[in-house]
Amino acid sequence: MGKKSKFLTGLTKRIIPCLDVKDGRVVKGINFVNLKDAGDPVESAAVYSREGADEIVFLDITASIEKRKTIVKVVEKTAEQVFIPLTVGGGIRGIEDIRILLKSGADKVSLNTAAVENPLLVRKGAESFGSQCIVVAIDAKRISQEPRAKSKEKNKNLRSTLYALRSGPKWEVYTYGGTKPTGLDAVKWAKKVEKLGAGEILLTSMDADGTQEGYDLELTRAISEAVNIPMIASGGAGNLEHLYQGLTIGKADAVLAASIFHYGKYSIQEAKKYLKNKGLPVRI
Repeated sequence: MGKKSKFLTGLTKRIIPCLDVKDGRVVKGINFVNLKDAGDPVESAAVYSREGADEIVFLDITASIEKRKTIVKVVEKTAEQVFIPLTVGGGIRGIEDIRILLKSGADKVSLNTAAVENPLLVRKGAESFGSQCIVVAIDAKRISQEPRAKSKEKNKNLRSTLYALRSGPKWEVYTYGGTKPTGLDAVKWAKKVEKLGAGEILLTSMDADGTQEGYDLELTRAISEAVNIPMIASGGAGNLEHLYQGLTIGKADAVLAASIFHYGKYSIQEAKKYLKNKGLPVRI
């Protein structure tokens, strides 16, 4: 079933708070930097679960950079407090890491850096645990100038680069918590991970992240229309209308937000009532 038909059938839209965790604390920044403390992950997860969040995403955002495993103990404590699906990402390098997190209480795992460096991990994870357990996170930044290339390759790539820039917006995939450009085209990468067996995509616009100025709707829609698996929009939500736009204009199956929930600007129920009043199917 294609994305357009899925959208029109009115499948329930999901509201997902995100817990970006660093040193055991929830943090939030702008464009992946200038992180500020936003509370205790276990307490936050419990509140969101009680408020009616559809799912919770827990990302250990410095695990890959620090080349360590996900903080399993915090995941276990968080899982004990929530009775809705919990997705966990950060520091996953192999099948055994996935197994440990699922045994620790995660319902799904989110792969970003590991998926780029070892795409077959997506396939092995889907075969071992089911596609529904494997989420591929894509951190993407809009390309506003010639994509990075080694000096000896620049002349060879110039013609194709200019063509690509003329043919519409492009986004590059980043890994290691948004610190490492990969040269991968985000739309093409999304299509590839779907073929490898990913059950869902968690898409974050690095340009919009933390700005509270709205999702990158061009990016969100481009990815959504390119794949047939569910896609979660992330990065930039600042008000309830932004959530609505992400689900309609951006064609996302779910919207993820952090700042507007962490700092009490809106509650989960306020968000759901707003979306319901706008005609979208949500679980109240």
